[in-house]
Amino acid sequence: MRIGELSERTATPRRLLRYYEEQGLIVAGRAPNGYRAYDEYTVDRVLQIRGLLDAGLPTRIIKQILPCLNKPRIIHFPDATPEMLATLEFERDRLTERIECLTRNRDAVAEYLAIVRANRHPVAAAETAPTP
Repeated sequence: MRIGELSERTATPRRLLRYYEEQGLIVAGRAPNGYRAYDEYTVDRVLQIRGLLDAGLPTRIIKQILPCLNKPRIIHFPDATPEMLATLEFERDRLTERIECLTRNRDAVAEYLAIVRANRHPVAAAETAPTP
């Protein structure tokens, strides 16, 4: 598929897809006319990259862990240094903290919505009732 279709299917601007390619996160073949050509697999890869970026991981870390995220999940990481492992542990712990924070915020919003909805119905009924 060409870059425009990949952009549409992943809701990712073309410029950002080119950046991912420059960073070595995705690979594009070239058609005879010189246009980029992407495999179907690239759709999932871009969505995976976007999710990792949204989680706060920098592209330098994403590039290093992407091979571990291929399907099937066969992890082959022969050059994992103690520093890299420490970085990944730090990022994992940071993600856990963000997940916990997001969960608390989601639960607070859900509780607020429940209270507002529960209190809204009696008010709406009172507003439509005839006044004596």
